[in-house]
Amino acid sequence: MSSIPLSDAPALRRVIERTDALRIALGVLLLALLGALAVLAGQARVRTLHLLPPGSTAIVALDLSASVSQDTYARIGATLSDLAASKGRYGVVVFSDTAYEALPPGTRAAELKSLVRYFTLPTQTTPGFLPTFPVNPWSRAFSAGTRISTGLELARQLALDTRGHKPGVILVSDLSDDPNDLRRVALTLLAYRRDGIPLRIVALNPVLADEQFFRRLLGPDTTISDARLPEESSVVSGRGGIPWALGGLALALVAALALNELLLARVTWRESR
Repeated sequence: MSSIPLSDAPALRRVIERTDALRIALGVLLLALLGALAVLAGQARVRTLHLLPPGSTAIVALDLSASVSQDTYARIGATLSDLAASKGRYGVVVFSDTAYEALPPGTRAAELKSLVRYFTLPTQTTPGFLPTFPVNPWSRAFSAGTRISTGLELARQLALDTRGHKPGVILVSDLSDDPNDLRRVALTLLAYRRDGIPLRIVALNPVLADEQFFRRLLGPDTTISDARLPEESSVVSGRGGIPWALGGLALALVAALALNELLLARVTWRESR
C-alpha cells in the first residue's frame, strides 16, 4: 500500500489549488525579476568618470599638448566614449599652448564619436605588427607646449554663453603645465568659483605634484577622476556603484524567495504525542 486515503481530502483540494496557483505566480515573478536583473546588469557599467548632474550642458576642455603622449591616448578615447554614450550635450575645446572650439556647446553626445576614432587602437590585422593610433589632426601642427589656462578660459567663456543650460566644464588633462602658466591657472580657477561654474577633472596619469597643485587650488571637495583604460569596466550613473533599480530588484528577489519559504513550505507529518 503506497498511500493512506484521507476522509477529508476533498476539503483540502481548494487549499492545494490555491497553493499551486501561488507557486506558479511566484515562479513567474522570480523569472521576471531574474530577467530584469540580467538586462540591468548588462546595461550597467562602472565608470571612474564622474559626470555633471543629469541635464547639464558641459564643455570638455581636452589637453592635446606635447606632454600628452600616445600612452594616454587610449584613456582619452575611453573618456570620450563614456561621454558619447551619455545623453548629455557637450561642447569641446582643444588646447595646448593655445585653444580653439572644436565642437560648439549643445552638440549631441553621439557626435563625440567622431573624435573617439583618433584615440582608439585599430584591430591588429598583420601578424607581428602592432597597431598604432591613427594620425590625428593635432599631432603635427597643433600640439606644442602646455598652457592649461588657455583651455580653461575658453571653456569658461563658452559656459557663460550657455548659462541657461546648467553649464559645467570637464577638464581632460595630464595636469602637467608650463610653470609660467601656473599663476594664470590659479586666477582662472578663481574666476570659475566666482561665476559658479562646476569643474570636473579627468586626469591622464598625472604626476602626484601636479594633481596636488589642482587639489590645493580647488579645495578638498574637488572631483578628480582617473581616466580609465578601454578594457576596464566603466559608471553610467555619475555616482558609480550599483544602479538603484538594480538594487531594488535584488531586494525584491530576496523578499520573494523569503515569501516562498514562509508561505509555501512543503507539508510535513509528525507523530501525535
